[in-house]
Formats: sequence, structure tokens, C-alpha cells
Amino acid sequence: MADDIEARLTKAVPGPTPSAEGGPEGGPDARSAARSDGGNDYLERRTLRRGSAGWLLLTGLGVAYVVSGDFSGWNAGLGKGGFGGLAIATVLMGAMYACLVFSLAELSAILPTAGGGYGFARRALGPWGGFLTGTAILIEYILAPAAIVIFIGNYVASLGLFGLTSSWPVYLGCFVIFIGVHLWGVGEALRFSLVVTAIAVAALLIFAFGALGDFSVSHLNDIPVDASAAGSGSWLPFGVLGIWAAFPFGMWFFLGVEGVPLAAEEAKDPVRSMPKALAISMGVLTLLALITFLLATGAQGADAIKDPDAAPLIVALEGTGGPTTLSRIVNYAGLAGLVASFFSLIYAGSRQLFALSRAGYLPRFLSLTSRRKAPYLGLVIPGAIGFTLAAATGDGVRMLNIAVFGATISYALMALSHIVLRRREPNLERPYRTPGGIITSTVAFVLALSALVATFLVDKDAAFIALAVYAVALAYFAFYSRHHLVASAPEEEFAALAAAEAELTRD
Repeated sequence: MADDIEARLTKAVPGPTPSAEGGPEGGPDARSAARSDGGNDYLERRTLRRGSAGWLLLTGLGVAYVVSGDFSGWNAGLGKGGFGGLAIATVLMGAMYACLVFSLAELSAILPTAGGGYGFARRALGPWGGFLTGTAILIEYILAPAAIVIFIGNYVASLGLFGLTSSWPVYLGCFVIFIGVHLWGVGEALRFSLVVTAIAVAALLIFAFGALGDFSVSHLNDIPVDASAAGSGSWLPFGVLGIWAAFPFGMWFFLGVEGVPLAAEEAKDPVRSMPKALAISMGVLTLLALITFLLATGAQGADAIKDPDAAPLIVALEGTGGPTTLSRIVNYAGLAGLVASFFSLIYAGSRQLFALSRAGYLPRFLSLTSRRKAPYLGLVIPGAIGFTLAAATGDGVRMLNIAVFGATISYALMALSHIVLRRREPNLERPYRTPGGIITSTVAFVLALSALVATFLVDKDAAFIALAVYAVALAYFAFYSRHHLVASAPEEEFAALAAAEAELTRD
């Protein structure tokens, strides 16, 4: 019997076939949490194009999620913690992401489906844990594109492209064009993302050579010291608390890389390619963070670039001398970086929505796929929400703060999932094992909780808005969707088989 369960488990991971009885039997979790499968053709109408992405495209996706953060946003952390405070915050947040990425590499090799974090948490923490994690990820990946499209509009206006201003026609154009590319096909979309990301990364390297000539260590700590702050000094002008307040901005150098596992169902050999892509992405992003942060701050000074509305790389290159050829090149490339992140985050949001819908946590029609195997409603509806938010508010910073709040919740829950699975199921087959095991994921868990609390220091209103959205989603799950889950969805079947195996072990 145990061999039969193992065989069914292996079959469930790459994509199970529907069950006429509503999924596998065995265990109270299977019977109470996943109640129907929606018909024999249910999964056939909800399939993605497998084998579309190798490790290179996945690596490009990981960098694309994040690269816009190197061009803007992080510099506001200088106004919260100074160079020393932001540097410490960046190191700690980098450690959090590194530990989280290694944990996710193990989890994604166990369960390579589009559910990503939701799927991992579903197995480890049950339906409630799965929904809490998936909802937090959705908050991040729906709000972040809405914020970035506003930043794209600001770039378009500042560059004087076609006489356009940062307004709803620009936002609408971005959503329509780039969602259209995604509807064309995942392979085409990821190749487009890789090209745009390569342009942005090349520009960061060009910036590094340009800024190196003006670099001075004395520029790093030129922010006036707040003598009333505990522990303040030239390197910590806002005191020790400034380190904590800078956490969310230290995250900007890595925010989004955790979304790579959402492409697992469309990857070539995800068991091998996913850990490789996650590790390389994290290495590239760490190098870019070091180059950008150190050279931009050291070129013109921390005080000169700490304004949240400033484009730190451009200020670092121009100083008070006005535009140069190099600054113009980097400025245009900044637009490419924003496009890369915007484009890839749309992809991530659609796949998380697809997985939650396919399993019944959200309305099932959202997971229907087109003839080109694209979740068309999972792309269009979040896009419509993002466009509406951008056009109605124009407040990209607030929306990005809400996205960061959702991200930190998901990080804590995904790290906890790794810890629980290691303890509860030590014999579960793990093609890739996280270096350091539970110690690594525990570090990620503690730092994620610290970052979550830090969001209240930066923008309390954004944190409470995110909590309100969370509360509405949880009410929907509590009163409706948890009674209508789909047993034959890969993540649900994977969890149900675990319950069946545990029941057999007890017997």
C-alpha cells in the first residue's frame, strides 16, 4: 500500500489526471478540505505549456523580478538609516532572501507546480496555511505592478518620450501591450523578459564604471547626525532604530526573486533547473546590489540621493553638472529595468492566481487557459485591478509598501513550511536539500518577521490597508471557498496523499 501511495504521489507532482470521485481517498484532510474536482475535463481546461523554460530563462526571470529596484526606491532607506543603517539592513535582508531561496529550492524540487508558495504551505500547514500564503503572494504581485507602472509613467514623462505625461493612457498602454505578450505564449514572454533584463543589467555595469571615478569614502556618511537618536553617529545618523526602519528598503535589492518557483510547472526539468536558477539569480542580484548601493552613494554622497523622489543613479552621475551622455544612457536603461520587473511580476501574479483558482481557493473560472496555454483571465483581471489602482491613486510608493507587507507575510509562512516539512516528514524524497537545513529556514523566518514589523515603522497606513485586504480574502475563504476545494488539483492531491500516508503509518 505504501508503494502505491508513493507511485500516486510521483504522478501527482508533474500534473495528475482528474479523478471522477473527486480526488484520492484517505485521511480526514482529503475528505474535508478538497471536496470536488469539477468534472473529468476540469484539469484539461486548466493546463500550462510544459517545458517552456530552461534554467537560463528561469534565471532571467529571477533577475527581472528585481532589477528595477536597483534603479530607484532603495535610496529612500538612506533617509531612514543613513549609509550604515541601510548597509546593515541590506546585509540582513540579503541573508533573509538567501536563506529563503535555498529553502524554496528544496520545496520546489519536491513539488514543481505553479502553486509555488501556496503549494508548499498547503502541504505543511493545511488549507488555511496554503490560503494565507497564496493570498499574501497575490497582494505582492498585484500591487507591485500597479506601483511600477506609475514609475514607468514618471520615467516616460521625465525622458520626454513622445510628449507623454505620467497618466492613465500610459498605464493602460503598458498593461495592454505586456499582457498581450504574455497571452502570446510563456516561452515568448520569458525570452522578451530576458532581453530587456540583459539591457538593464548591462546599464548597471556601465553605471558602475562611470561612477567609480567620483567615488569617495567620505561621501558615504555625509548625512547630518540626529543627536537625539539612540546610538547615533556618522555611520548611523538616525541611531540603531534606523537600521530596523531601513529593512523594507534593503529588501528592494531582492524583492520578487522568490517568485521563480511559480514557473516550475512550465519549466524544463524543474527538479534540476529550479535550484540552479534560484542560486544564480541570487548571486547576480547580490553583486548588482553591492555595485549599485556602494557606488551610487559614494559618487555624490548619501545626503544627495536620499530623497525618495530622486533617481539615485542619475544623481550620482550628474551631480550638479546637468545631463551627460552616460546619464542619459542609464536613464533610458532605467526604463528598461522597470519594464522588465513590471512584465515579470505580471507573469508571477497570473501563475499564483491560476494555481489558487485551479484548486478552488478563488473562483474557478480564473484558471481557464487559452489554446496557447495561457491563463487569460488570470492575466487580464489582475491587470484590470492594477490599472484601476494606478489610474485612481497615482501613489506608487504607497502601493509598493502594501506589496512589501504582503511579501513579508509570505516569506515567514514559506520558511515555516520548510521547517514543518523537515520535522514532520523527514523521509520525504528531496532531490535537492537546503544547505544548513532547518537552521537556514529558521534564519529566514526570524528575519521575515522582523521585516514585517519594520513595515509599520515605514508606512502604518499601507500595513493596515494590506491587513484589511487580507481580512476580506480570509472571510471569503472561511465562509465559501474552503468548502469547494478541488481534490484533483496537483497541490491538493499532493497534500491529500500525505494525509493518507500518515494515516497508514498510524495504522
